[in-house]
Amino acid sequence: MDPILLIVFLPLLAAAIAGLGNRALGNVPAKAVTTLALFAACALSWPIFISFVSGHAEPHVVQVLHWVRSGSLSFDWALRVDTMTAVMLVVVTTVSALVHLYSWGYMDEDPDQPRFFAYLSLFTFAMLMLVTADNLVQMFFGWEGVGLASYLLIGFWFRKPSASAAAIKAFVVNRVGDLGFMLGIFGTYLVFNTVSIPEILVRAPSMAGSTIHFLGMQWDTMTILCVLLFIGAMGKSAQLGLHTWLPDAMEGPTPVSALIHAATMVTAGVFMVCRLSPMFAVSETAMNVVTYVGAATLFFAATIGTTQWDIKRVIAYSTCSQLGYMFVAAGVGAPGAAMFHLFTHAFFKALLFLGAGSVIHAMHHEQDMRYYGGLARKIPLTYAAMMAGTLAITGLGIVDVFGFAGFYSKDSILEAAYASASDSGRFGFWMGITAALLTSFYSWRLIFLTFHGKPRWAQSEHVQHAVHDAHGHGHDDHGHGHAHHDDGTAGYHPHESPLPMLIPLVVLSLGAVFAGWVFSHSFISEGGGEFWKGSIAFSEELIHHMHAVPTWVKWAPFGVMALGLFTAWYAYIRNPRLPAAFVEQFGVVHQFVFNKWYFDELYNFLFVRPAFWLGDKFWKWGDIGLIDRFGPNGAAWVVAQGSRAAKVVQSGYLYSYALVMLLGLTAAISWVMVH
Repeated sequence: MDPILLIVFLPLLAAAIAGLGNRALGNVPAKAVTTLALFAACALSWPIFISFVSGHAEPHVVQVLHWVRSGSLSFDWALRVDTMTAVMLVVVTTVSALVHLYSWGYMDEDPDQPRFFAYLSLFTFAMLMLVTADNLVQMFFGWEGVGLASYLLIGFWFRKPSASAAAIKAFVVNRVGDLGFMLGIFGTYLVFNTVSIPEILVRAPSMAGSTIHFLGMQWDTMTILCVLLFIGAMGKSAQLGLHTWLPDAMEGPTPVSALIHAATMVTAGVFMVCRLSPMFAVSETAMNVVTYVGAATLFFAATIGTTQWDIKRVIAYSTCSQLGYMFVAAGVGAPGAAMFHLFTHAFFKALLFLGAGSVIHAMHHEQDMRYYGGLARKIPLTYAAMMAGTLAITGLGIVDVFGFAGFYSKDSILEAAYASASDSGRFGFWMGITAALLTSFYSWRLIFLTFHGKPRWAQSEHVQHAVHDAHGHGHDDHGHGHAHHDDGTAGYHPHESPLPMLIPLVVLSLGAVFAGWVFSHSFISEGGGEFWKGSIAFSEELIHHMHAVPTWVKWAPFGVMALGLFTAWYAYIRNPRLPAAFVEQFGVVHQFVFNKWYFDELYNFLFVRPAFWLGDKFWKWGDIGLIDRFGPNGAAWVVAQGSRAAKVVQSGYLYSYALVMLLGLTAAISWVMVH
């Protein structure tokens, strides 16, 4: 049996066992089945990846079954294994396996653990179906599967109104993007008469210059197809305009955030654009759209990250920004750099989210960083892991010596944008440099507010409740409230997370430190076309120009990283009054950015309120006033009136009925005689 079959279907089998068995199966068996299945899938995925890295593997397809035969539409359910698939296999299975293990500790007190672990495994199966797809329909199956699983996981605590609202928001916003994706698939089949991805990519260059009729106009064929497909990617990967669901997804349990942001849903759009990169490469317009949207997103999200107080929300906007980097790389013709950043990002972003979960666990579910401080000595291993993740995302490294994961992958994107020598590439480069400065600032701001400075735990309602629960009352022996210590901690002592939560942090820390250094040669070196083996549109010329950019371009990311670090240190350690003074001086700008550029309010005004107004009018005027009035209510009124009329002639006397019959008979005979 080909190992790809076990990798894909073990999570599905585990999800079925845990989901159907549920509480009858029990917490420990459900967790054990799903976790072991994911670790087995992970163990099988790494040899496949290493074989492609070493150049000993060749792309192949494993057929599962015949799927659809309808006229000219014919395709099988088949699993494609190539370099792109191998990269995504290790990303998805590694992060998912560690999230499963982490959840043993994080979700230990939740009564619905079998359901949670079943959803996690189902989520993983859907993503694996997407990345192994050999045709667009199978990719769409996985695409919608991760959308369904994200809805279930974001709204896992469905009794919590905000969680249910966030799940619905994610589902609805992604339906908007999915409409574009579906139209792109329909159009691609119309043009190529096939949904086979390899066939489409081979024939795509021949469509250059052709046009297609759409919405009453003639469009460049490849431009309209690629833009429609990219709209789908914008929804899944939370790009500007269709990004509003991503921050609200924090309502789900923290392990869910790590899985969504690092390995599954949000990476689906990047994967799709890179998988179809030979198709996008035919249209310069489509490539420019991808670049400009990615560049705008990475800057927009980074600005918001500088103002948020919720530790998970800061990391969420960081994800949105990093995805923008990946699209910039794909848009300037460097999908290898995009996939490299996707690969390294999976390690340090999962690490940051799970580290944040460890902090939240230690602080009794408090997520506001204003109520943290001084945690470095209380939870040292979590602190070390978060430091590794922060050094990776900010891109600390020395050119031609050594760097953390983000140093290699993010810098390669900036170099590719600069080397592309296009207007969109230059825009992407300068937006990327600016966002790198902001990324460094908000990442170190998170570290300083959380782990350094004086403890501010006494101000937190959650921590006060934790003290109350721990002592059985809310007052000291003298009845004067909580017994405050000199450090202002209200007698509360954060503690390190349990071992199942710490092991994933250690493993992911290794990835955050070494993943870029170990694999950069495979992903973005000259001659890397041999590594990719035709699975993406790899440009040797662009890679050559990337490595030949001026020295200042290579050192610019390090410079802005150092500037962001110094600014965060000065504002939150050296002179803590500075942020408040800045907000007072630039209140309008801060309010605009803090409120996420008012996108939610704008969409509420343009779409939500009109939709509710229309729904209300259709309900009152259409449903009640028209359909009910002349339909069931009208029919009931006619029956009632007829019953009243009939009641009048129903006297119950035999001679009355005989008279009526006689009159009726006389009338009938008269009518016959006359006619």
